[in-house]
Amino acid sequence: MAKKKADKRSKKEAPEIKKNTEEAVEAAETVEVEVEEKKEPTMEEKLENLEKDVNVWKDRYMRNMAEFENFRRRSLKEKSDWIKTATESIVVSLCDVMDNFERAWEQVEEDELEKPFIKGVKQIEQQLNSILTKEGVKKVESKQLEFNPEFHEALAHIPSELEENIIAAVIQNGYTLNGKLIRPARVAVSNGVKPQPVAEDKENKE
Repeated sequence: MAKKKADKRSKKEAPEIKKNTEEAVEAAETVEVEVEEKKEPTMEEKLENLEKDVNVWKDRYMRNMAEFENFRRRSLKEKSDWIKTATESIVVSLCDVMDNFERAWEQVEEDELEKPFIKGVKQIEQQLNSILTKEGVKKVESKQLEFNPEFHEALAHIPSELEENIIAAVIQNGYTLNGKLIRPARVAVSNGVKPQPVAEDKENKE
């Protein structure tokens, strides 16, 4: 009885199996035809593809080289800026020493300039000034020149024989380092009003 049921089931499934097999064979033949239709690229096509690949890699190489060059320049600039900043700090301190030398010479009498000790101190000042000059340090010229806010800092306006806006006195020297201002000159500027003579002041008081 079971055998008869199995035979009946086999007869029913046979047409479906045959259909599936035919579809599989047809699909395989279609794939085979597609493979046959897909021909191998010609030599010209291969060369064209290679040229495209070369251009792509060349472009990537050039971009990487440009990025590396920019990185190298930034690194050098940062290093240079760091050195300049450190140098500026030292130079400003040495400029204070130069100012102290000038103040010291104002207290020295003319007949003392020929003394060995004074000559030795003068040589030290000249040596320091030579070092600063070699490093690109220059004093900002100020006295009796027109006030320039880019290089001068006005601390006072005073009566003077000079015209208005002309620097009458230098309170602290200014300095530049390789053309860059590292300390402005502190000055007193003429207000254009001439001071009264001492005699007239006495008469007014009386």
